[in-house]
Amino acid sequence: MSRDIFIVSNSVDELGGVTTWSHQMARLFTDRGHRVHIVGIAPVAEEIRQKLPADLPYATTTLYDTHPPKARRLSGVKGRLNAPERRRQAARRAGMRARAERLSEMFRAAGPGSVVIVTQVWAMEWVALADTKGLSVIGMSHESFEASQKSTRGDRVRRWYPEVDRLLVLTPEDADLWIRAGMENVDSMPNPLPFMPDSPAPRTSKVVASVGRLAFEKGVDLLLDAWADAAPRHPDWTLRIYGAGVEEATLRAHCASLGVEDSVEWMGSTDDVLGALSGASVFAQASRAEGFPITLLEAMAAGLPVAAFDCAPGVREIVRHGEDGLLARLGNTMELAGHLDTLMSDAATRDRLGDAAFHSVRRYSSAEITDRWEKLFAFLER
Repeated sequence: MSRDIFIVSNSVDELGGVTTWSHQMARLFTDRGHRVHIVGIAPVAEEIRQKLPADLPYATTTLYDTHPPKARRLSGVKGRLNAPERRRQAARRAGMRARAERLSEMFRAAGPGSVVIVTQVWAMEWVALADTKGLSVIGMSHESFEASQKSTRGDRVRRWYPEVDRLLVLTPEDADLWIRAGMENVDSMPNPLPFMPDSPAPRTSKVVASVGRLAFEKGVDLLLDAWADAAPRHPDWTLRIYGAGVEEATLRAHCASLGVEDSVEWMGSTDDVLGALSGASVFAQASRAEGFPITLLEAMAAGLPVAAFDCAPGVREIVRHGEDGLLARLGNTMELAGHLDTLMSDAATRDRLGDAAFHSVRRYSSAEITDRWEKLFAFLER
């Protein structure tokens, strides 16, 4: 059955895993004959914008021309007497209603069996104002339960997602935690493989690769700390860091302070992730928090052994320690350095873990995950 599928996110093109996921699923759904429309709430700054192809086979829309004002609570007498802020918040609410009406117009024009997938809880604030009658609404959280509880997003998930037809998180472990927290509409859905090469990378270059935004939660500073511990024993190896972000200057300074700038290459963003990974022999990730990291899927699909922090259920579901990668305790840079040392020192271990990763990660093939989505659509339509 051909459906209208709306994927609604904070933005259409912000650097990061949610944007990568949105456009990957949009292509997969389009290839199955569905009509897909990606909707972003607000634009993003140029330095965190992902370059998208000009010939996307589906529609994209951004509701605002500039970022809307932040919501603020007007509490107490002082808040109620703050006339300028009251006017600003009233204008914000009016703007939200107007943009929600644009969503309603799109939704009303959709055919039977249409689906709205809300990838981020902030975007749900606009979808909740729109007319979704006759559509299945699926909310998503692309981070672990633990990570969401450490921010305001945990409370916002409880506020905005209890009435959606299904709340999808990334692992069964996280689904169980949300159910115990009182959410009754929860299930899990993993991310699909972005690509599936025919053969693993040659693993002949003395390169450790890392791919991700240069942001605090991605832990590149912790990776540099681990590299500073491991690199002196491997002076002929290089750490290549692919990514961009607001933390770049700070991270470069940290790299210099550790004295490892000669063995670290800052590659910037890349449109050819597989090519970048194929030029490496090891993949490293030191994130403080993750959901179901696409970069790990990409690295393992390329046949690279990974060394990563066990920072979320999604990481330990993807990587089986000692079988297809090596996991270190979150924040333990000495343990991560030890895993990097093992992988750089022992070609046989690199090949064993890399080959195992290449095969084991195929359980997340795009065809299998898209089939799961279509079964969910059919179930919710009943």
